[in-house]
Amino acid sequence: MHVNLLTREFPPEVYGGAGVHVDFLARGLRPLVDLEVHCFGAHRDAPGVVAHPVPDGDPAIAALEVGLAMARAAASAELVHSHTWYANFGGHLAKLRHGIPHVVTAHSLEPLRPWKEEQLGGGYAVSGFAEDVALTSADHVVAVSGAMRDDLLRLWPELDPKRVSVVHNGIDTEVYRPDHRPNRLGVRAGPPTVVCVGRLTRQKGLDRMLRAAPRLLPGTRLVMCAGEPDTPAIDREFRTLAAEVRASGCDLLWIREQLDVPTLCRLLTLADVFVCPSVYEPLGLVNLEAMACGTAVVGTDTGGIPEVVVDGLTGLLVPPDPDPEVFAVDLAEAVNGLLADRALAASMGAAGRARAQCAFSWESACLQVRDIYRTLLNQTQVTK
Repeated sequence: MHVNLLTREFPPEVYGGAGVHVDFLARGLRPLVDLEVHCFGAHRDAPGVVAHPVPDGDPAIAALEVGLAMARAAASAELVHSHTWYANFGGHLAKLRHGIPHVVTAHSLEPLRPWKEEQLGGGYAVSGFAEDVALTSADHVVAVSGAMRDDLLRLWPELDPKRVSVVHNGIDTEVYRPDHRPNRLGVRAGPPTVVCVGRLTRQKGLDRMLRAAPRLLPGTRLVMCAGEPDTPAIDREFRTLAAEVRASGCDLLWIREQLDVPTLCRLLTLADVFVCPSVYEPLGLVNLEAMACGTAVVGTDTGGIPEVVVDGLTGLLVPPDPDPEVFAVDLAEAVNGLLADRALAASMGAAGRARAQCAFSWESACLQVRDIYRTLLNQTQVTK
């Protein structure tokens, strides 16, 4: 079967969990199907990858224009599989124009990210439109967690539950694994270390970690990996909070660059605790990355995080209190409990790696996706 995988992100232009997902999904699908990847951006030298230049101007409209190009390029495909609203519109048009099945993998849901309007303005209405049309018209929708499937069926009651499946993200535990070698960031073992990794956006809740930071045990080092902010306002807010944290005496290291995988693995391995303070998290691939590196996780008890982090076994879950100060107290208490008992944190880290190896393989995820393709193509043959 000839499948076109449609995505905004693809190596080397990857900035979030959806891009990592598509990268590893494509690797696993190539031996199973005749796969062609269509992505946004500059030309890629990799075989079987077609990049579509992004027009200048309004980013939301430009995304739809790339979708037109992707749909045009899908003339020989038997099935298209799109990821995120950026590529969903192209998948929908390909379905209409070429009469082929369209599979959508939902990595997040626009109605549950209202803060994006702060960043995108009218572009948020465009992204919601593209997502809505694709989801309600797709032949099959893949949710990355059971919690996301529940959200899909609640927000779009017209969806047939039979065509909404859960396929958890995988993790390559040979790529993401404990690595005790020195990292190039100059962060050395020694003091109790807490690490956060995420985009500087309302969704990831890094501001909530900063509010918790002054309450961490004395001598704790907090390493926050957070790149470009969604908006100037978020940047100013984060800088103000970071200055207050440093003024409180907390050892804060803010890393703004996008880390390569080896550097990230070494940093996660060095950490005593990894923290995911997200407000909204459909699954939280970064938690799997930390677990695969043998690090205990403290995460918000929201979305798909509880499907990854087993409370009391691979880490601790903190209730998502809407009051940021209450959440900060609860978050600091959970982190401090593990910092005070580093043997417990280490045992949770070992359990987390074992869980990542056993329950979240890309081989299993890719076989499930391949079976969805087969079912849809068989149904198409029957109807023809």
